[in-house]
Amino acid sequence: METDNLYIDLFAGCGGLSLGLHNAGWNGLFAIEKSPDAFKTLEHNLINKKNHFDWPEWLPKQNHDINSVLKTHEKNLKSLRGTVSLIAGGPPCQGFSMAGRRNETDERNDLINSYIKFVEYVKPKIIFFENVRGFTMEFKKNKEKGIAYSSVVTQKLQSLGYYVKGKLVNFGEYGVPQKRTRFILIGIRNDLQNSSQELVDDFFLSLQYKSFSFLQKRGLSKDTNLQDAISDLLKSNGTEESPDTKSFQAGKYGQQQSSYQRYMRKRIRREVADSHRFSKHTSITLERFKIILELSINRRNLDLSKDVRERYNLKKHTIIPLCGASKSPTITTLPDDYIHYSEPRILTVREYARIQSFPDWYEFQGKYTTGGKRRTQEVPRYTQIGNAIPPLFAEQAGIILQKLIV
Repeated sequence: METDNLYIDLFAGCGGLSLGLHNAGWNGLFAIEKSPDAFKTLEHNLINKKNHFDWPEWLPKQNHDINSVLKTHEKNLKSLRGTVSLIAGGPPCQGFSMAGRRNETDERNDLINSYIKFVEYVKPKIIFFENVRGFTMEFKKNKEKGIAYSSVVTQKLQSLGYYVKGKLVNFGEYGVPQKRTRFILIGIRNDLQNSSQELVDDFFLSLQYKSFSFLQKRGLSKDTNLQDAISDLLKSNGTEESPDTKSFQAGKYGQQQSSYQRYMRKRIRREVADSHRFSKHTSITLERFKIILELSINRRNLDLSKDVRERYNLKKHTIIPLCGASKSPTITTLPDDYIHYSEPRILTVREYARIQSFPDWYEFQGKYTTGGKRRTQEVPRYTQIGNAIPPLFAEQAGIILQKLIV
């Protein structure tokens, strides 16, 4: 087997990073994802449809907790040394997120140590690590007081024999219709190249300089905005019964109005878009959304003003009326944080997917939403997409990563 472009995706989610790497020519060995909901989406699209992974017999083809894999399959993982070129992915570090309450004691932050142990067992040639921008901020209480956690991780990877460098990257600069800044870390094993530092530096330079030609070849633009992304998915195009939830209405496709929409809809023949189910807003909510859109005509992509909140007694933490002529702000896992730029409603799962650059053939599995205590156990479609790495960016990164191992 040719192993120069073999990779493992850790904390794979619904498969955004794996899809991008697939499109860039990488071959997947396997993916580790704890959530059965997110794994169903990855399995449906990348295993069943694309046969993307050369899954080993010793690992059941299902959702897995990384710590269970480390404990049960240490010998199998160490046997992969010399065959795996890349370990990709980033632990779900909600404790570092800028969108919620940053909590350095969040137990999910410990998954970083699991990630590092996985790297230690497999010893890939390259590491591609992605995390929230809050990962670079200083924590006050941990034992490395005053040091950003990204620096702690960098030091640990350096001790394993990697040259590493991290930067904040805005995915909106790479054709994604969303301002989404994330921490990207690249590591190259020191014994592979005398110029590992130069190669890592070249990754970030090449990523930036080659994006224009990458997008141009696909008829895409760096400046794709929200309207470019989703204006063919308006509810006013017409609705019919949702194929996967009969008590809801789903939206029909409208005319393609941008090159981005044409790119997302390649090979799509159906009339109703996948996962394009509309929420059942009450008449009171619809009227309130209409008023908010009118009052916020000059204040889009920003949280509601104090005056508007007080006038309508709005208690919700975040309500952002979107702007069609701009890129979307960073989408979260909570769809009711946003109001559609021209219709009085929240976004659909398919619109979320478009904003994250998932093509329309990529079909999402599981519940649409969840709530209450189930939020800690379930990962519905909106959450799967909100947590994903945009495939359009991942593909560009994957192309550059390929050149580091030549």
